Amino acid sequence: MEASFLTVLSIGFVVGIKHAMEPDHVIAVSTIASHTKKLGKASLAGVFWGSGHTLTLLVVGMLLIFMKGAIPETWAMSLEFIVGIMLVYLGLTSIVSLRKGKIQLHSHAHHGNSHHHLHSAGQREDSSHEKGKTSFAKSAFIGMVHGLAGSAAMVLLTMSTVQTEWEGLLYILVFGAGTIVGMLLCTTIIGIPFVLSARNISLNAALTRITGIISVAFGCYYMYNLGISEGLFQMWMQAV
Repeated sequence: MEASFLTVLSIGFVVGIKHAMEPDHVIAVSTIASHTKKLGKASLAGVFWGSGHTLTLLVVGMLLIFMKGAIPETWAMSLEFIVGIMLVYLGLTSIVSLRKGKIQLHSHAHHGNSHHHLHSAGQREDSSHEKGKTSFAKSAFIGMVHGLAGSAAMVLLTMSTVQTEWEGLLYILVFGAGTIVGMLLCTTIIGIPFVLSARNISLNAALTRITGIISVAFGCYYMYNLGISEGLFQMWMQAV
């Protein structure tokens, strides 16, 4: 393998890390990390996001590269618009989950000593493992949606960087590895305040609520920017 191509792959890895840290990516996965009480699970959520993102980029990107095709601008922007809808949905579900899973404090007396226990309304302890699986699947799905929305740009970046289809395959894989590492770092850092505040119910709920509000607000801004500022709504009207 030529040294120049190794340099290209190295740059692709770094670009992948940077790509994972884009605001819409971080905000989306933070809504999942906000419900995590263990730092390891928050980190794994990032790994699953990056894996889902890489899978979509690899499948769609290589299909377009081998077919010498491209995603029309209207379709590419429409896929980006779906990301905005998803951000609003994730934010709202994060906020609503606080109402469904209210934490209750109960006092019990044992041998003259008073003990306080935290209980989550409507939630069973033996379901935590199943919920962990659900959150990881959710992270992977979010990553896949982001990967689909970014596939058009990925194809342009890849074809302007490499010379053959197989080099493109390797480039996307290395780029994907970078996104996995980048999102692993992001979700680990994001998960720290939620893990530290796990025993402080009011603070943890406030952080979760703030995360949800930011996700909704950014999702609305994202859709407005695409629809109005970049003219997606007008493109839709012209296509009808």
